[in-house]
Amino acid sequence: MPIVDRVADLHPDIVGWRRDLHQHPELLYDVQRTAAFVADRLREFGCDQIVEGIGRTGVVGVVKGQLTSGLDAPSPIGLRADMDALPILEATGLPYASTVPGKMHACGHDGHTAMLLGAARYLAETRNFAGKAVLIFQPAEEEEAGAAAMVKDGLMERFSISEVFGMHNWPGMAIGTFGIRAGPMMAAYDALEINIEGRGGHASMPQDCIDPVLVGAQLITALQQIVARNVNPLEAAGVSITEFHAGTMPGVIPQSAVLRGSIRSLSSEVHQLIKTRLADIVAAASQMSGAKLELAFTGGSPVTFNHAEQTEFARRVARQVAGDANVSENRPVMGAEDFAYMLEARPGAYILCGNGDSAGLHHPAYDFNDDAILYGTSYWIKLVETKLAP
Repeated sequence: MPIVDRVADLHPDIVGWRRDLHQHPELLYDVQRTAAFVADRLREFGCDQIVEGIGRTGVVGVVKGQLTSGLDAPSPIGLRADMDALPILEATGLPYASTVPGKMHACGHDGHTAMLLGAARYLAETRNFAGKAVLIFQPAEEEEAGAAAMVKDGLMERFSISEVFGMHNWPGMAIGTFGIRAGPMMAAYDALEINIEGRGGHASMPQDCIDPVLVGAQLITALQQIVARNVNPLEAAGVSITEFHAGTMPGVIPQSAVLRGSIRSLSSEVHQLIKTRLADIVAAASQMSGAKLELAFTGGSPVTFNHAEQTEFARRVARQVAGDANVSENRPVMGAEDFAYMLEARPGAYILCGNGDSAGLHHPAYDFNDDAILYGTSYWIKLVETKLAP
């Protein structure tokens, strides 16, 4: 079965929603306009239940099929889209570019939200399935774990969700293609911060100081030995220091410095190894230099782990939409995704949908490709109609 014919009819509307969202990006949990937009559309479509404020600003819509109670009714399934944008100044020059300086949809969450809204409209029109489809619109995917907040707020239990599915566009993959794999799909991620408290003073008298810049420079180099010499070369891992803040004048050795960065891995064992070695190296640097060092992990997410049964099902559905040759077994991605928290709460699968030859994710020139809407929306529809076949 190729793309759903009705989705082609709805395409202009879905594009219009997507571009409206693109013009009005919002960050993290502060997605009030976006959440209201989503809730208003769900009401227009005639969804049976709409609940706002789950996980602070998340929205859930429920569409009931032909059989919703009794022993023969299938368990509800959840479909998730993310709503938040990024603190990036847009550089696309498009007619529908962001109207909010310093904020843009640089990861395609506008497209994800619009595609799930398109599926909601179709499912509410046709109801060619049994049970309930639970449509999850999540805030704060980029940071601060909006998925975890929704799960903690009782998402799975409140809507009796038995399985959960997610999707993300992927630049460099052709339009009309999908990628999925069982097991680790995306990496575990933790942000880290190292505060270095030295002893400031005049740059002409370094003997009276404990230079936090020197300590930080040595740390940056030392931390690279974790992946190079402590992690098995057959495992995937990364340690990156991406910020170094210190000093205000050329003639002053500063009192303190701050390093920030991230760690990534594809297994909990490797992730714990990295954390342990980080702590060891920071402690050793403190002892060697005399500076006071504090290491903190400031947020992240576990491995996005696709469950085998649900992955095989999602692969079959994607093949219905795109054809066998256009659904690939992709390699794990070292980017992180807080959908991992939903996959820890319920079995499910996360799939990539081709965005064509676009700028990369989180790039100022990135834009979601509206041609992908036909395939992503059709995937959501066929997933519901196949999993919840009457």
